[in-house]
Amino acid sequence: MDFKEKIRVIEDFPKEGISFKDITTLIADGEGLKASVDEMVAYLKDKEIDVVVGPEARGFIFGVPVAYALGVGFIPVRKPGKLPGDTVRVSYDLEYGSDALELHEGAIKPGQRVAIVDDLLATGGTIAAVAKLVEQVGGEVASLAFTIELTELNGREKLKGYDIMSLVKYDV
Repeated sequence: MDFKEKIRVIEDFPKEGISFKDITTLIADGEGLKASVDEMVAYLKDKEIDVVVGPEARGFIFGVPVAYALGVGFIPVRKPGKLPGDTVRVSYDLEYGSDALELHEGAIKPGQRVAIVDDLLATGGTIAAVAKLVEQVGGEVASLAFTIELTELNGREKLKGYDIMSLVKYDV
């Protein structure tokens, strides 16, 4: 399937000069949503995945059905203060400042093989932080799967050494 046909591009959103890739049109299309999840699952099925991790919020959209299809659990990664139990946190730098992500303590067991699933690979900063969080608790990042990759932003460079797949690539 040509996923670019299902993804709406909105110019100058959220600010001038940005070409926003809108997945809401893809996930609103039953055939497109099914095909995107099926392709991720086909890629991940032989990688011995124990659990899928997805960062909020759009990582939940693709991560949960991928985990379901693989027959494994899903673990949400959220901003601080959003998870109710004891958490493990990682901080990471942004262009102007810093941010943090958390997951529930004990959600990933040491040695578990983890697929990180998200909608977008841009600069790679958020996913690098998620991978660090997984590794910090003893998980092994088996693969990273994305719906969209913005190749011009060189996210793969920040994620060198990881197995990466994306369904569709844009130059930006």
